[in-house]
Amino acid sequence: MLKGIPRILSPELLKILMEMGHGDEIVLADANFPAASHARRLVRCDGHGIPELLDAILRLFPLDAYVDKPAALMQVVPGDPVETPVWGTYEAIIRDKTQRSNPFEEVERLAFYDRAKQAFAIVATGENALYANLILKKGVIGGL
Repeated sequence: MLKGIPRILSPELLKILMEMGHGDEIVLADANFPAASHARRLVRCDGHGIPELLDAILRLFPLDAYVDKPAALMQVVPGDPVETPVWGTYEAIIRDKTQRSNPFEEVERLAFYDRAKQAFAIVATGENALYANLILKKGVIGGL
């Protein structure tokens, strides 16, 4: 047992976060995402939503300060009338944890899948919001 680590972060996910280096990316995938077929490394977090995982991860995980957009969202397919209120939730969490605003780039759906295949790991969640997939680019921790 350790102190200060959010309970939602499993030992397997903590190991992945520790192994990642500067510039590596991790995908927080919603329940509809083909995580198992796309992942180089797969972490299961079924039953958890992305907002709660994002909040816990960002307590330990620095976003890349050397890029304008250290997070990426899956762009809504043109013509799809779906709303994406979860994006506002993500932005509020990122702003709270990192003081960064407007951290997102929007990536076309098929390009997002291709980028996810190159990610260090994919975290499969139980998130049921549509277009809730999120990619985070890891930064550095200075002064270690």
